[in-house]
Amino acid sequence: MHADVSPELLLRAYAAGIFPMAERGDSDTLHWIDPERRGILPLDGFHLSRSLRRRILRAPFVIRTDTAFAEVMRGCADRPETWINRPIRELCHALHTRGYAHSLEVWEDDALVGGVYGITLGGAFFGESMFSRRTDASKIALAYLVDRLRAGGFELFDTQFVTAHLMRLGAIEISRSDYRRRLRAALSVNADFGAQGPIPSPQEVVQRNTQTS
Repeated sequence: MHADVSPELLLRAYAAGIFPMAERGDSDTLHWIDPERRGILPLDGFHLSRSLRRRILRAPFVIRTDTAFAEVMRGCADRPETWINRPIRELCHALHTRGYAHSLEVWEDDALVGGVYGITLGGAFFGESMFSRRTDASKIALAYLVDRLRAGGFELFDTQFVTAHLMRLGAIEISRSDYRRRLRAALSVNADFGAQGPIPSPQEVVQRNTQTS
């Protein structure tokens, strides 16, 4: 598929259950992906381990949202092999400026040390990628993100695929048909990524994630 894809087409693709990836970071083409098995992170099933709970409560980082979207994407692509190429960066940035793409960032002083970004549509959050430059930074980002999605009324957190890392945090794998059923239901929901307002305290995030895990 040629990389000339509009933001509107990309949103229609997500609504249909497919998403784009590139073979390499230096590629100019995209491919539509529609896996038979899909990864999701149930919002009532996030697993907060005791070590991660202690790490969050020590509050070593500052959490922000949507203040460094492009930098989060660059952090996610900063690895030997990446599927995030220039067309994907440009498309996601266009969706960010229109309010459909968001980042949750982990800061240490003035340094961005972790984060996650994704696309929102209705009550679905399509998690794209995350990165970490400090121990547990990406796990902490996910804990705050799950809390924000619940507060905003989201019903589906799509992780595309599952990894051992995500499974330890509660991610599961479901069939394509089950995913599309859940997606249809989520798209009918009017969720709001910004509904939570100010970043909650570490104690609040730990308490709410402990209650649902």
